[in-house]
Amino acid sequence: MTDTAYLSSENGFTVFEYCKARIRFRAPYSLERYTNVKQWDNGYLVVDAKYKHNTEPEEEYIDLAPILNDLYIDADHFLQPIKKVEVAHA
Repeated sequence: MTDTAYLSSENGFTVFEYCKARIRFRAPYSLERYTNVKQWDNGYLVVDAKYKHNTEPEEEYIDLAPILNDLYIDADHFLQPIKKVEVAHA
């Protein structure tokens, strides 16, 4: 089992992938792509994101725990083995 998860965007959604799990949730309307993962803290992400209205990436924050809980996924159990997150298709 790997300890790396991947973050990307596609068709208006943010995609978080770990092992065989692929979780999609609505992204901001003008998001083009994620460019960098700055910090991973057991479900809390600090990332740089490129938006259509700005030429420079902006810092954004994603808290996965409430998203996972809304999907009836045990966030503590799911997130525990993940040690790092990388941008997929950067």
